[in-house]
Amino acid sequence: QKNSCILPEDLKNFYLMTDGFQMTWSVKTDDTPMPLGSMVINSVSKLCRLGGSSMYTLPNAPTLADLEDDTDEEGNGDKPEKPHFDSRSLIFELDPCNGNGKVCLVYKHTKPVVSPDTEIWFLDRALYWHFLTKTFTAYYRLLITHLGLPQWQYAFTSYGVSPQAKQWFNMYKPITINTALFSEEADSFVNKLDPNKVFKSKNKTPVIKKKPLSQPAGSQKSHTSLTSSKTSSLAGNSSRK
Repeated sequence: QKNSCILPEDLKNFYLMTDGFQMTWSVKTDDTPMPLGSMVINSVSKLCRLGGSSMYTLPNAPTLADLEDDTDEEGNGDKPEKPHFDSRSLIFELDPCNGNGKVCLVYKHTKPVVSPDTEIWFLDRALYWHFLTKTFTAYYRLLITHLGLPQWQYAFTSYGVSPQAKQWFNMYKPITINTALFSEEADSFVNKLDPNKVFKSKNKTPVIKKKPLSQPAGSQKSHTSLTSSKTSSLAGNSSRK
């Protein structure tokens, strides 16, 4: 009533069930728990509007609406129209993202009356907008799927998550962070093994065994007589000893 807008049906049902949501989980490093994942949906009382007040308490202080630039690309190609900080949009904070940005519920069309159609956008620390989902239900599924890992919203930006956050993704959600592989050809990252090349048998030349030359009969007899004489002489020597 204060902002003259109606909550989307799925978000309203969520708040009828629970007034906000917060879940954190930790990992143990050297037997010391370290907070890692954080999943937050602000309560109704914390569903604050962005861009409505001055950034500072000084008179004539700048507001977020002063950052509007009409030269920004608006809905070019498949890109949806970006939200505005001025009166053209109503923006409410769903998740403060631990200071890494803000996930916002956005009413993009407020004139002549506020349109009930909403979208979920991510506002990074440089105050650039990044589209996430069209419905709260879809965003909630993304939140659960990404386990609330640090900076997971940056996976939907053009510059991606930080190297440190990417290490956590590779540990807990490797498929999620490597989705670019699935946009390529199915066989592009498969190890192709050609058994014909790996187990290729070398053509060995057959070894021809040479038969020993046949010796003449006389030489064989003489050789036999020599061995017998040596044997008899050895036997005689042993008997003498």
